[in-house]
Amino acid sequence: MTDFLPTGIQLTYLVAASLFILGLKQLGSPATARKGNVVAAVGMLLAIVATLFDQHVLNFQMILVGLAIGSVLGAIAAYKVQMTDMPQMVGLLNGLGGSASALVAVAEFWRLLQHAETVPLDANISMLLDVLIGGVTFTGSMIAFAKLQGIMSGSPITFPLQQPFNALLLGSYVVGSGFLLMEPHNLTAFLGIVVVSLILGVMFVIPIGGGDMPVVISLLNSFSGLAAAAAGFVVMNNMLIIAGALVGASGIILTEIMCKAMNRSLISVLFDAFGSSGGASAGAGGGTTDQTVRSIDPEEGAMMLGYARSVVIVPGYGMAVAQAQHSVRELADQLERMGVDVKYAIHPVAGRMPGHMNVLLAEANVPYEQLHDMEDINPQFDQTDVALVIGANDVVNPAARSDKNSPIFGMPILEVDRAKQTIVIKRGMSAGFAGVDNELFYKNKTTMLFGSAKDMVAKLVSEVKQL
Repeated sequence: MTDFLPTGIQLTYLVAASLFILGLKQLGSPATARKGNVVAAVGMLLAIVATLFDQHVLNFQMILVGLAIGSVLGAIAAYKVQMTDMPQMVGLLNGLGGSASALVAVAEFWRLLQHAETVPLDANISMLLDVLIGGVTFTGSMIAFAKLQGIMSGSPITFPLQQPFNALLLGSYVVGSGFLLMEPHNLTAFLGIVVVSLILGVMFVIPIGGGDMPVVISLLNSFSGLAAAAAGFVVMNNMLIIAGALVGASGIILTEIMCKAMNRSLISVLFDAFGSSGGASAGAGGGTTDQTVRSIDPEEGAMMLGYARSVVIVPGYGMAVAQAQHSVRELADQLERMGVDVKYAIHPVAGRMPGHMNVLLAEANVPYEQLHDMEDINPQFDQTDVALVIGANDVVNPAARSDKNSPIFGMPILEVDRAKQTIVIKRGMSAGFAGVDNELFYKNKTTMLFGSAKDMVAKLVSEVKQL
């Protein structure tokens, strides 16, 4: 039995890794995402059980207590946190993952400090990388959480010589790491690089605007995976290395997808201090130009929707803030009863995290087959009678296609302006995170329905029922 145990643990790790890969694959589609979560969770359960049988585990009682506390907190959070707060939740979980990995390196350093006369070079390098990536992930994710939660401003925070200061911090970490490679038992130097890594995380995220949070969250998710992989090298655990590498790789791929959807490079997202949490505001019917907009009431909007043959609903962050997803589903159901073909157009960066709109609509039990990504739905707008935009802004701005001087020029958008009629539900004429006017609002085929998304959609439902 003793001889079989190490082999059995590694075989279980292999099965768990396979389930992780399968789960990630299924997470790529809204239709299979829930099943993918379950598959990956089973893989994690197997990995945890196998690790508990590992002879290197010294205190089962503390581990079981930790599992119990974490499970209770996780269950409470899952039930209590609103779906509209999921971006903050994801950011918080990324940060906790990074801190856990960094603490593994801290604990291993302390163990070696107490019991080892020499520290192997590979173990030392692994600890240094773990501290850097884990520390940056932790504090960076906490800043992202604070920006999304409204605890601090979502606008970019910059100051003179910011990038040279960041370079100085990074240089300090490299110098401190070099010193620790020569003097591995120096506690002061180790604590110094821990502090520097935490400061680097803060400096990494504060110059990034709230509108770029989808990219930042996916990048920090990748960092948390890399930190876990580094922790795996520290404690020589194959499962941790594989799981961390999978998360790191998938996070980087998702980050690239987000950047492509915004037509921006990752470098520009991280260092250009582009965007803010909300843009300039203006009253309904106002705006930043002398152009006029055409406003309608819910009764007129209901008539346009009820007598249409096809309607494409475009959800945005305004829908999330108003928690209008259930009302939107009710409106779609009512239109379908009247014979209207209803579809949803999903932009990759609509909202505050990757897949934000998919998550909200899934909560409202919107059928997966009605959700269409940008590439699929754009060719269909020419044959669409009414496009209903609910709280989206920059992702439907035609300036991205026509105005070379616009900061969002070249960004792929949902081409709702090609529909025969467009209804935009919005509180006012405020700009999106890019801070530019939306040409869509002033087009002849566009009508504005001013008010809270939840209130306006509920009124549309009431009026459609009376048709």
